[in-house]
Amino acid sequence: MASPTLEAAGSNDASTATRKQTKRPKYSKFTQQELPACKPILTPRAVISSFLIVTIVFIPIGVASLQASRDVVEIVDRYDSQCIPANVTDKVAYIQSTADKTCNRELHVEKRMKSPIYVYYQLDNFYQNHRRYVKSRNDEQLRDAGKANSTSGCDPEHKVNDMPIVPCGLIAWSMFNDTYSFSRDKSNLTVNKKGISWKSDREHKFGKDVFPKNFQNGSIIGGAHLDENIPLSEQEDLIVWMRTAALPTFRKLYGKIEVDMEKGDVIHVTLKNHYNTYSFNGEKKLVLSTASWLGGKNDFLGIAYLTVGGLSFFLAMAFTILYFVNPRQLGDPSYLSWNRNDGGH
Repeated sequence: MASPTLEAAGSNDASTATRKQTKRPKYSKFTQQELPACKPILTPRAVISSFLIVTIVFIPIGVASLQASRDVVEIVDRYDSQCIPANVTDKVAYIQSTADKTCNRELHVEKRMKSPIYVYYQLDNFYQNHRRYVKSRNDEQLRDAGKANSTSGCDPEHKVNDMPIVPCGLIAWSMFNDTYSFSRDKSNLTVNKKGISWKSDREHKFGKDVFPKNFQNGSIIGGAHLDENIPLSEQEDLIVWMRTAALPTFRKLYGKIEVDMEKGDVIHVTLKNHYNTYSFNGEKKLVLSTASWLGGKNDFLGIAYLTVGGLSFFLAMAFTILYFVNPRQLGDPSYLSWNRNDGGH
């Protein structure tokens, strides 16, 4: 006959082994979803108060945002259709020719513009977000002078005469190359092109010891040329262009004019119309704009806040009227389906 002590010991060992072999997770209130919770009761007063709070917060923000946008002074001039001679029928052939493409434009200042005045070029119907276009670059090559031969992903603009192109890829190859110069009252206006790119891009994405090589030396020229004596980290036009846009209509910063413009001033623009947007039915625009504490001109944010605030106010008023016209006692059991009579409530 076995000893009771031995039987108990064997039973304990078996239960211990069972506990060790089980896959049951350790008990906790979090894993078992037993944490204390609070479920607010949606009373009419709570709902109406919530809508009123949203109204009080959103409408002032919307008004301030819309006012900031309206304070921005902006001049937009589309010039691609105006800077082609009237007798030219084949615009693509003209833009690819060696003819002089100097064009003169006049911009009229209708409202005082405080410096700095930002100069942008705007392109329409240009899909920089195309998958093959976005991937046509090599970030290692842009950062490291020892990676000049790293041209993977840059095809077809990766080599010329078996020599690597720096910077390689379609993005750099198609860089915008129209130029602008400005004058007012026969005095030239200086365009400051320093600091137009992101500081993080200059310091981390483009090397200080990486210089252009064999760029735009192929049989087909895509866009702007680069100075081979200036490192990529200082070629800010390239850095701005290489930050691809998400939408087919976009603006990129060209420079800054750091003098005020008065109402009635006439700005004379001399531009070189080189960039080919005619082959894909694109548009080119020159934009001069001031800025507010919120940024550039954009009414959408203010309108969105006002819309949400106005809708919340409407719902608050509707629920208030409904609450007073047809009140309902909270927790009235007569509204339960099994307590309703034929007449209902």
